[in-house]
Amino acid sequence: MDDISVYLLLHTAMKFDGEEARLADYFDVIAGTSTGGLVTSMLAAPNKKNRPLFAAKDIQAFYMNHAPKIFPQKRGPFGRIMRIFRSLSGPSYDGKYLHEVVRKKLGTTRLCETLTDVVIPTFDIKRLQPIIFSSYEVKNDKCNTMDALLSDICISTSAAPTYLPAHYFKTEDYHGNTKEFHLIDGGVAANNPALVAIGEVTKQIFKENPDFFPIKPMDYGRFLVISLGTGSAKFEANYNAQTAKSWGVLGWLLGSGSTPLVDIFTQASADMVDIHISAVFKALHSEQNYLRIQDDTLQGTLSSVDVATKENLEKLASIGDALLKKPVSRVNLETGQMVPAYRSTEMTNEEALKRFAKLLSDERRIRWARSPK
Repeated sequence: MDDISVYLLLHTAMKFDGEEARLADYFDVIAGTSTGGLVTSMLAAPNKKNRPLFAAKDIQAFYMNHAPKIFPQKRGPFGRIMRIFRSLSGPSYDGKYLHEVVRKKLGTTRLCETLTDVVIPTFDIKRLQPIIFSSYEVKNDKCNTMDALLSDICISTSAAPTYLPAHYFKTEDYHGNTKEFHLIDGGVAANNPALVAIGEVTKQIFKENPDFFPIKPMDYGRFLVISLGTGSAKFEANYNAQTAKSWGVLGWLLGSGSTPLVDIFTQASADMVDIHISAVFKALHSEQNYLRIQDDTLQGTLSSVDVATKENLEKLASIGDALLKKPVSRVNLETGQMVPAYRSTEMTNEEALKRFAKLLSDERRIRWARSPK
């Protein structure tokens, strides 16, 4: 659903700056985990004319065309049973089509070549630590083994445990030094990568990167952060202690017809980031500088990771459209639930995005004016 908000943001910016405007022209950094990592790469990777490979309006069409082939569904009464048996012996999907389409779209483009800076989290299961692919770290250091192919990074951050296979690759720098990676979905560490992105920008401020002058370290009140979620299940008692106390390995992986362990880790990771950022911006009296757009009312197959039928995708697109008309919401720091952000006025997500687009356009013009001609 995040592609609906992405498109509206760009569409509004184009009204200010012309039809050739692209999101990479406005953001210092774009971050994404899992499917968000793929969207990030498509928005920031260059085409042959050194402009973004995808416009925002192309993202939804990409998912409509390719998601059903990435996650093919077994129909009929035995479909679910077959999936359970398959998941006991390996990932639910072989990932071959995903690998094929990602490599075809991104080709030989490397991390250092993105048109704006990107941050894409993954997790290395051999090292048992997060691996953050940040273009900031490689653009000024050509001898860096972190300068991987964008296709390998996207395949890695999309490798959700139990759904898609882990991804192995290695890189080599100009001196022949190699580095091996054994990666899975970055969502196990940073399902909402907004805080990771803020951290990367903060490091650049400490290094006195001129892009961020005159912002000082920890001056988060000067940041503009838009965090677009892909939707989460409606708050309800999906699991409880009475049921879970009898679960073994199989129960935690397949209990209640879902994947409880994966659901819990990813939801907890995303919520903790939102709670933390909301608290920081509130303390700095800069709440309007942080916009989180997320639908937390999804039910049934709409909240699934992998049900990518045409019908399901069209419903998600409709929910994304409707979400724009809803009031801006913020996390309640006491309950953890999303609540309307404003009492006196109900600014909608659409209005908030348009406000951000104007701010971004103004900032872009200021930078153009002060840049060397």
